[in-house]
Amino acid sequence: MHLHILGICGTFMGGIALLARALGHEVTGSDAHVYPPMSTQLASAGITLSEGYAADHLKPAPDVVVVGNAMKRGLPAVEYMLDAGLPYVSGPQWLAEHLLAERHVLAVAGTHGKTTTASMLAWILQEAGLEPGFLIGGIPLDFGLSARLGAGRHFVVEADEYDTAFFDKRSKFVHYRPRTLIINNLEFDHADIFDDLGQIQRQFHHLVRTVPGSGAILHPVGEPAIDAVLAMGCWTPTRTIGRTTGDSGGARGDWKAEPLAADDSAFAVLQGAEPVGAVRWQHCGAHNVQNALAAIAAAAEVGVEPARAADALGRFHGVKRRMELVGEAGGVQVYDDFAHHPTAIASTLGGLRRRVGQARILAILEPRSNTMRMGVHAAALANALEQADRVHVFVPPGLDWDAAVALAPLGGQVSVADAVEDIVQAVAAEASPGDHVLVMSNGGFQGIHRRLLTALAGADGANVGAE
Repeated sequence: MHLHILGICGTFMGGIALLARALGHEVTGSDAHVYPPMSTQLASAGITLSEGYAADHLKPAPDVVVVGNAMKRGLPAVEYMLDAGLPYVSGPQWLAEHLLAERHVLAVAGTHGKTTTASMLAWILQEAGLEPGFLIGGIPLDFGLSARLGAGRHFVVEADEYDTAFFDKRSKFVHYRPRTLIINNLEFDHADIFDDLGQIQRQFHHLVRTVPGSGAILHPVGEPAIDAVLAMGCWTPTRTIGRTTGDSGGARGDWKAEPLAADDSAFAVLQGAEPVGAVRWQHCGAHNVQNALAAIAAAAEVGVEPARAADALGRFHGVKRRMELVGEAGGVQVYDDFAHHPTAIASTLGGLRRRVGQARILAILEPRSNTMRMGVHAAALANALEQADRVHVFVPPGLDWDAAVALAPLGGQVSVADAVEDIVQAVAAEASPGDHVLVMSNGGFQGIHRRLLTALAGADGANVGAE
């Protein structure tokens, strides 16, 4: 079968392309932005890429056109596809019908932590010898690719609530029909397609309705937005994820963590009241402990002993662009992180703060997501960034809110700029050996990481590390 994928260079659609190629299909694709690393990864798999969305890309006609959710009416390829009556399908539907139907699907949903938790879960199953397949919205460093067919019966999928396609406005995850479902957390996001949290909760309940009674739903204890979703109706056993609280009520949750290190780089895993393993790893932050507990609990649902899962996480190297150390120059460490929601920003900064103690943190933020550009979370940003010693915020063209006004509560701690080079030079001038620079953006941010390292290193460019 010949598939042509519109929007092939996105992480999800690129993953679909790799999976289809692994199944033996001929795959071609189009995208407005054909560039590495996805273009290189696809080309190495024998996939022909075309720049733009010209109608000629669909001549001769493929057997099916797989349509990415960035595609819109009016694009030449889309209009030709419809006028010519070519068979077409969304990426999530193609995945469900051609790959997931015969697999045990473990889906990871939620506002934050999907990529990291899915990567942890895939790694645990791999280390347990289960040879899982996966499709993840990032690149786990231990696998080096975002999607894999896998030889086993288990398949881990990052379950995104964003809409499916221009012709299917349901959330992507409705198509996946998981047997094991993690819901990490639930907040308002994606203001470009959802009007309020209630609309998102309705989509999550559609997902809950697809999980069989012989499966399992895992979620954090005491999260009102998730509790409200489950209160709409739940026909599947649930397991709760918690942490030891130290309050008079004691620990809550079917799965808990007992901290063994102040920065969460080590913690004991409890199932009920029973210690069942310990994680000692290179990561930090309470959010990562929560992600790990969810992954361990989900792996237990398919027979992986918690102690084995915890041991596997000790060898987990993380995910590209999730608190990834991209280099060091002049004694200053530069990190790249995908955080673009106030909750994720605060969690990431909190984890780094616990790791580095009193060392200075210089945070750099690009408000790039549609929701962030609309200003939906502007009022929460100052609190989210307060754990940084210095904050630099990039103001892109067309931002719908005044960053200087929104961040005024931070006082002299913050500066805003409408040119990336100004931020690079400011950080290079003020950073000192021992400082930590945390760059947060869900895009490429004009190559700021490499530019920072070069500026920090000086003219000789020594010791700039590697991205």
